[in-house]
Amino acid sequence: QVQLVESGGGLVQTGGSLKLSCAASGNIFSINTMAWYHQAPGKQRELVADITGGGVTNYADSVKGRFTISRDNAKNTVYLQMNSLKPEDTAVYFCYAQIQRDSRPHLFAYWGQGIQVAVSS
Repeated sequence: QVQLVESGGGLVQTGGSLKLSCAASGNIFSINTMAWYHQAPGKQRELVADITGGGVTNYADSVKGRFTISRDNAKNTVYLQMNSLKPEDTAVYFCYAQIQRDSRPHLFAYWGQGIQVAVSS
């Protein structure tokens, strides 16, 4: 099967930075879009940023200019560099990937287990 494992979360002060990583492993033929979502307590899960296999990126308005998504296709890994963090960025961050598991052209959606990011004021 396929696993997504996130790392890099933690507690940081307002204005600080964190870099999240998410490594995919298992039965992977190729990876299409990879993304980061976040979910604050009592709120729905929301898209933070995504990146296509060709490197085209998309960001939520709330993080534009502060967060950068990137990927290393050789390592099946997606990153989220978060700068100028604000208390409202506090949430559980989830990695997401669309994965083709073999030569058949079918994509499957996978989620990581989530990692906590907390920003103190």
